[in-house]
Amino acid sequence: MRIGTYNMINQVYGTKNAKKMNNLNSTSYASFKDEVSFSSVGKDMQTAKNALSTTPDVRESLVNDIKARIANGTYEVSNEDFANKLMEAYAAR
Repeated sequence: MRIGTYNMINQVYGTKNAKKMNNLNSTSYASFKDEVSFSSVGKDMQTAKNALSTTPDVRESLVNDIKARIANGTYEVSNEDFANKLMEAYAAR
């Protein structure tokens, strides 16, 4: 480390910071309190998050209906619908 560089840095930061730090410890700054405030968007996001956490990922009524139809042998898939969805998935790549 070069001493000349250290002296220049000390001149820039050293004496001024010491005075500022002393002022921060005075009672004039003690009256400030920390506050937290949330915007309405943040509150709306929290409400949506809470609603989603209580909603199940799978709609059991639909799944149970399809399972029952498959077990009974009454579940039918249209070949045309299957082909269309397959082509849509391929085109989305």
